[in-house]
Amino acid sequence: MPDVDDAPNSLPSEAPRPAGELEELKRIWAKPEGWRIFTAVNNTDIGLFYMGAAFLFFLLAGVLALLMRVQLATSDNDFIGQDLYNQIFTVHGTTMMFLFAVPAVEALGVVLLPQMLAARDLPFPRLSAFAIWAYVIGGLVFFSTVFYDLAPYGGWFMYPPLTLTEYSPGDNADFWLLGIGFIEISAIAGAIEIIVGTLRTRPPGMSLDKMPLFAWAMLIFAAMIVFAFPAVILATMLLEIERSFGWPFFTAAKGGDSLLWQHLFWFFGHPEVYIIFLPAAALVSMIVPTMARTPLVGYRLNVVALIATGFFSFGLWVHHMFSTGIPALSLSFFSAVSMTIAIPSGIQVFSWIATIAAGRDRFQITTPSLFVLGFLFIFTIGGLTGVMVAVAPFDFQVHDTYFVVAHFHYVLVGGMVFPLFATYYYWTPMVSRNMLSEKRGRWVFWLMFAGFNIAFFPMHATGLLGMPRRVWTYSNAMGWDTLNMVSTVGAFIIAAGVLVFVIDLFLRFRPGEQGPENPWRAGTLEWLPTDVYSTRSIPHVTSREPLWDQPNLAADVEAGAYYLPNAPTGGRETIVTSPIEGEPQYVIRMVGPSWSHFFAAVFTAAFFLLLTIKVVIPALVCAALALLSCFVWVWELDRGPGKEPVDIGGGFKLPTYVSGPISHSWWAMVVLMLVAASLYLTYVFSYLYLWTVSPQVWPPTGSPAPPPLEWAAASAALLIVSVAAFAAADRLLPAPRSINIWTPIFMLLGAGCLVAGVAVEISGHWLTGLNATKTSYAAMVYMESVLTGQLAFAVAIMTFYALARYFTGKLDSERRLTFENVALLTYYTAGQGLFGLLLVHGFPRVSG
Repeated sequence: MPDVDDAPNSLPSEAPRPAGELEELKRIWAKPEGWRIFTAVNNTDIGLFYMGAAFLFFLLAGVLALLMRVQLATSDNDFIGQDLYNQIFTVHGTTMMFLFAVPAVEALGVVLLPQMLAARDLPFPRLSAFAIWAYVIGGLVFFSTVFYDLAPYGGWFMYPPLTLTEYSPGDNADFWLLGIGFIEISAIAGAIEIIVGTLRTRPPGMSLDKMPLFAWAMLIFAAMIVFAFPAVILATMLLEIERSFGWPFFTAAKGGDSLLWQHLFWFFGHPEVYIIFLPAAALVSMIVPTMARTPLVGYRLNVVALIATGFFSFGLWVHHMFSTGIPALSLSFFSAVSMTIAIPSGIQVFSWIATIAAGRDRFQITTPSLFVLGFLFIFTIGGLTGVMVAVAPFDFQVHDTYFVVAHFHYVLVGGMVFPLFATYYYWTPMVSRNMLSEKRGRWVFWLMFAGFNIAFFPMHATGLLGMPRRVWTYSNAMGWDTLNMVSTVGAFIIAAGVLVFVIDLFLRFRPGEQGPENPWRAGTLEWLPTDVYSTRSIPHVTSREPLWDQPNLAADVEAGAYYLPNAPTGGRETIVTSPIEGEPQYVIRMVGPSWSHFFAAVFTAAFFLLLTIKVVIPALVCAALALLSCFVWVWELDRGPGKEPVDIGGGFKLPTYVSGPISHSWWAMVVLMLVAASLYLTYVFSYLYLWTVSPQVWPPTGSPAPPPLEWAAASAALLIVSVAAFAAADRLLPAPRSINIWTPIFMLLGAGCLVAGVAVEISGHWLTGLNATKTSYAAMVYMESVLTGQLAFAVAIMTFYALARYFTGKLDSERRLTFENVALLTYYTAGQGLFGLLLVHGFPRVSG
């Protein structure tokens, strides 16, 4: 492996670059025009579209908020009826949390990360584009339900039993469950892209301790999505299955428990607050040093604080459930954790203050810095009230009052929206030929800052006076009119500030080319000169602020004096580096624009939406078309060894094809398996939780006992054979341009045994008379097979795809990435299935 630090030619070359290289790069990376813009995969193009869609949802949810504030401005108001208000309330919260906050941050990652890492693009550009189109289509359809009386009305948290079929008939709740589950899958796809991109496409020399803090935050952000989002995906699966098929996961009369939903939802919901906050805080950590003209004070402490915040956030979910009757010891533990998380947040706040103090003589008061200062004020208040509600006795008093509404808006708007607007003003010159107006920007800030505090600070008092959350009207006798009217006025002041911002965007924002070169005189790589191909060449990085420490870096990069100044493979490519030290390892050949990922997103969205309204046959047709589109999409990915090695400049020649743990494809599959493991561990928690709350009926009296162990042994044997078959197929992969008939036989045997193992497990329970609709125990037993079975089905589909490549000469002992992905998922699925057999067959026998 080449060591960039020891390379004699790692300094800029003085030799002029050949004529025509720049034109070739522009041709290769040119973005599609006209209707073909839907096929674009360039990170700046799809990232800007992603940001625009997220901002649109912010505006739409803001309009709903204004309608709610008009309704609550005075007592006994009949501006909006109760049913419509509940729908607006639900769609507002859902849109802000699921369709704006997380997507807006992920969109920033798509736009900024490749620029900060001086990469040509993220490693899976079509995956990013697929995730974005899926999100846009699903989000727009979900939001439109409010116009057709089809919007859910159970709140953005959708607590059972209110959302069970008995109390929420019709398809309203199903639009939330299937729509949000689908959108969460889109977020996970983006997280996989971000993890692999951050760890594997950094520029040579950028070790982990030289990464920009935003890259660190996005890495932690994506890892938190991997471990937190499966909880809400499982929750939506369980509730939708109960609504559609009657499996009683949340029905108390059959052994279920509605509090299980709260545990699953808040295991996702509270980490989500920090999933949103951490990247926003890192954006502040990027802006403050630039405005202060000094490096960030405490870089390493900030990294530790980001990691600690992400870790502690998973111990806070019961913070939302103090009043549900949990044991006193649990109250004390979760109260302590809720207070502890203030420490890493405080480290970051004091780091920003120290940096501003260190550069106080040079600190620039600009629109971005005003939003940063406003964020510091608002978020600090939100943090203080957060510590207050972490104290259980106080939480008992203010739980489900407007005090909590004020608290989480101070945290979320202060901690995310204000840094986001700072980002809009700060990074616009990177993607637009005009900067946004400084004069209008100050109007935007002061209107939003004043309006926010006028709107939400009185809610602390409203809550202390007893006004509950989620009410659509109130009596004049309560004495809340004045405070509510003040809050409504403040909401409209915020709206005025956002309107000025929209006007500024309309007048000034002109995407398509870079604006003034590094107007803030920042030190990080996103301010290098860029074009459709990102940077002209990928630099060698020696510090955290390379543009400050290497004064000629921008000119040298633009002159093509560093790595990959041309297109050595004749197509789109970027350098893959080692995950720790940033040493160059190989050149990844990336795919370009295509309709395949777009149609995959459209048909996948159609599948989920048609299932929502119970139109099954067309839904299955759309599923088949989505699979076909995915096959066309991925057929180009495993291109096999090409002309090797290629010269990337600086004296380096790198391969263009690798397999195994060094491959970015292998890393993506490992991350996907972590998602599957998180989903399954959440199921194990749910299984054990229901046993804990009803140990006397687990399994319930009269319920069929687990089938004889012979059934479990047969299923285990089949799962083990599937692993052995794929291991044998791996050893028997033929050399290029040759055939070994045993390879496809073993692959088919492996996939078939995997599916058969799940089928045998289901059959054993079915033949004993276990009925999933009778008890939560039975439902949970079958749910284990559902989770393992969906993976086995995926392995079967992937196996047929791998066989198609094998018989067309595109899979062999060298061109093996497709096979490795199938084998990895097979090994994981078999391991999960074996664990499930121990749980389902062993636990009832041991506990009984």
